[in-house]
This record gives sequence, C-alpha cells and structure tokens, in this order.
Amino acid sequence: MERIQHRHIRTNGINIHVAEIGEGPAILFLHGFPELWYTWRHQMLSLSSRGYRAIAPDLRGYGDSDAPPSASSYTAFHIIGDLVGLLDALGLDQVFLVGHDWGAVMAWYFCLFRPDRIKALVNMSVVFQPRNPRRKPVESMRAILGDDYYICRFQKPGEAEEEFARVDTAQLIKKFLISRESNSTSSA
Repeated sequence: MERIQHRHIRTNGINIHVAEIGEGPAILFLHGFPELWYTWRHQMLSLSSRGYRAIAPDLRGYGDSDAPPSASSYTAFHIIGDLVGLLDALGLDQVFLVGHDWGAVMAWYFCLFRPDRIKALVNMSVVFQPRNPRRKPVESMRAILGDDYYICRFQKPGEAEEEFARVDTAQLIKKFLISRESNSTSSA
C-alpha cells in the first residue's frame, strides 16, 4: 500500500484527493457509496504491476476531497466536471473507466457527456438507467424500492444526520449494507 502515491488536485473549484500508482495506459476507478479510493487498492496494485497507471480519486464530498456545503453542488455535471478537470491536470486525454455503485452511475454519465475522454467502460452493480423527463430519479426509486430505501430516506435535510447521532454507528452501517430484509418466515 505504501507504493500508492497520494496528492490533491485543484479542479472545478475544489480539491480532489487522488491515489495513483504505475505507468502506462490509465485506468480511472470511481468508488461507490459509502466508499473511498481505498475500495480499489487491490485492483490498483495488481493492474499497476501489469503495466497500467491506476488512478482512484475520492469523489466530491468523500474522504479527503472537499465537500461543498450545498446539495446543489453534487450534480452529475459537477462530478463529471471534477473528473474532466482531473484528467486534464494529470495530462490524460483518455482513460479506461471502472465504476462501482454510485461511481458506476457517474461513469455512465461520464461516457454520455464526454465520450471523447473514455477508451472503454467497466461498470459493476448499476445498470444504465436513462433519465425519465416526467419523473425525478428519487421518485422512480421510491416507486420501485419503497420509502425505506436509503437514497429515499436521505432526501430530507438533517434526517440522516439525526439517525447517525441517535444510533450506534456500527449498527447503522450494518443496516446500510443489508439492503433489504426477507419477509420470509422460514428459517434456513
């Protein structure tokens, strides 16, 4: 792990923390929620030993990257702007792009907004979901997954913070990682 280098790059009005290792064709890794660059450490070490440059930022609002206070600063346009600025600062015209969870959503948008910057895409856990002009994404999630789905629950400002303050954090994170409990009464 000590071979992975860390730095901050100023782009799009904020500082982005970047972990990187290796030389050669660049692979940009985008983490999910609730994750950081650290999610990709094993892949970074493995691929850098095979002749690739592995790059994993903490996305806007995560880890050691800046977190603008306004929720309106977290649109796909802002995040893709951060990533384009990051590539520019690193002197990269194109990258192989790998995304997981929230990072996969941003990877889809990156490919849509700036296909000229992407050589190839590998996404995990999130399929492409085109925007519905008649329905907000959260409304679609609520219709399919219900009000208890974590993204739906976190829409009211302060609600998530209250839950974190009220409940044992370890227990709360465990509940996040268990997406839905079975309604089955049978035991295995």
